[in-house]
Amino acid sequence: MTSSISGGSASTTSGAELPKVLVMGCGWLGLALARSLAADGHQVLGTTTTPESIAIMQQAGIEPHLLRLGSDFGAPAEALLLRLLQSADVLVLNVPPRAAAAGAYPTLLRPVHRAVAAAGTRHVLFVSSTSVYPDEPRVMHETDALSTRDAASDVLRAEGHFVPRYGQWKSTVVRLGGLIGPDRAPGRFLAGRRDLGQGNAPVNLVHLTDAVGVLSAIIKHGAWGHTFNVCAVQHPLRRDFYPAAARYLKLEPPTFKDETGTSGKTIDSSLVRSVLPYKFQHDDVLAALEHC
Repeated sequence: MTSSISGGSASTTSGAELPKVLVMGCGWLGLALARSLAADGHQVLGTTTTPESIAIMQQAGIEPHLLRLGSDFGAPAEALLLRLLQSADVLVLNVPPRAAAAGAYPTLLRPVHRAVAAAGTRHVLFVSSTSVYPDEPRVMHETDALSTRDAASDVLRAEGHFVPRYGQWKSTVVRLGGLIGPDRAPGRFLAGRRDLGQGNAPVNLVHLTDAVGVLSAIIKHGAWGHTFNVCAVQHPLRRDFYPAAARYLKLEPPTFKDETGTSGKTIDSSLVRSVLPYKFQHDDVLAALEHC
């Protein structure tokens, strides 16, 4: 049975047709996504750079593989990646920019791009960040930062490698706001710091539950060919949010400089909400503190 979604090609698959998913980068977010997909009945392959994660992934029903990108990525690793991609229907590429040296993120991901083309991968879900937008006091939509191979931003250039050329595959880019959730409580981010700037800037956060929910919904409904901002709908000011978050954990709240005017970008996430039939669970980021 197929059901269409406005804004792009999409279909809902039955249980017998669930795509096999390769999650590259089973860290905090990737492991949560892989677990959720496996619990929903998907066959899930996962890569990690941490041997200690192998047993955890196996217990969650994920087929684990050690794989590290970088200068020591040689022929054996390339062969493994090609084999994994050939056996999967969807690649979730969740390798954060901090895994690369400054300016080297597109280079780090270049072997993945080559393998995707060689393997005939059908769908790529690229996990990106709202850091691609300029830090200007205005609302940012997806069109305010374009994925091209010659963009100034490392992340935008990396996104550009996975925008399909000549129809080889279908891809969707997901630009996540700042991630919060279990083991990533925002009250710890700035606790005890003094005289911070940008107190009048809005926060652009997304809870782990919603990040996983959106990524899973894209796969479930076949929402390919999009770039989505994924962020809670509420954007309290930093000077209000971070002291409240610290007090919630009974930590010393940060203080902010007295500043006038507005500063900082506000991420608009209306597009993903209009395309996907997913209901965000934590749009109120202050109420989400008890779920972190």
